[in-house]
Amino acid sequence: MSVLVLVLAVSAACCLGFGFVLQQNAAAHAPLGDFLSPRLLLDLVRVPRWLGGIGLMVVGMVLGAIALSNGEISLVEPLLATNLLFALLLSRRQTRQPLGRQGWAGLLLLAGGVTAFIVAGQPEGGDAVTDPFRHWMIIGVMVGLALLLTTYAKRSRLSAGPVLLGMAAGLLYGVQDALTRVSGQRFSDGGWLSLATSWQVYGVVALGITGLVLVQSAFETAPLRMSLPALTAAQPLAGIACGVGFLGDRLRTDAGALAWEAGGLAGIMVGVVLLGLHPAMPSGTAAKEPREPKKKVRVRDLQPR
Repeated sequence: MSVLVLVLAVSAACCLGFGFVLQQNAAAHAPLGDFLSPRLLLDLVRVPRWLGGIGLMVVGMVLGAIALSNGEISLVEPLLATNLLFALLLSRRQTRQPLGRQGWAGLLLLAGGVTAFIVAGQPEGGDAVTDPFRHWMIIGVMVGLALLLTTYAKRSRLSAGPVLLGMAAGLLYGVQDALTRVSGQRFSDGGWLSLATSWQVYGVVALGITGLVLVQSAFETAPLRMSLPALTAAQPLAGIACGVGFLGDRLRTDAGALAWEAGGLAGIMVGVVLLGLHPAMPSGTAAKEPREPKKKVRVRDLQPR
């Protein structure tokens, strides 16, 4: 494993984790009428705290893109999942909550799961699959699942909605990471012209904007602990599926390695849930109450008696 890829991926996770906390702090005050609407971004862009969170997120995405261009997506994605550790670090500073048994257990499971998966799987790059049907089938499954989850989230936006939106955004971000790697390869091979004439770079932009609307809608309607664990768990699974499915990433497939890889992924998922549900995570704001209708004032009420 390249030290450069490790440093870049962990730095990206740090920026993403801090950025998510700042974004949720701002989105929690947005009007519910903007749920799943691009208007939400227009309202939030006027909030300095949200802009700071987006700035950190952009830096994290750039660092992640550089890591993806230098390493396998099956290696980078588990490392990016550690963004929840940094989100918890900033949240603890705000809420003054101790880490406790739950926090330490989640931390050890997440760190141990990432280590086990990487050591057992030993991700290596290979030749990308040239069959376009396989590309579109895997991407279609991920995007289709995200669309299905978003549809159900719209029906239950104040109950299970934030969790479903977090999962949907995570799936889209995992596909975005895969397309980011392809775009980086095209730029390295053919420069700006090759990049501008490929559909992948436009897919990166479209998935990024769509995922951003889903994430901010989830942040708007519920505490961070409801949506961020689902996002953090879904993204590496989608990224690894794309990496192995059509980017040519290779993992060890003997029985012992597969068992450790499955155990590592399970540890990552459980650790993410434990950390995401930790009391130190921002609890959001109180439920927004609908505005009372203005009472009509009659002219005769204004006249002195």
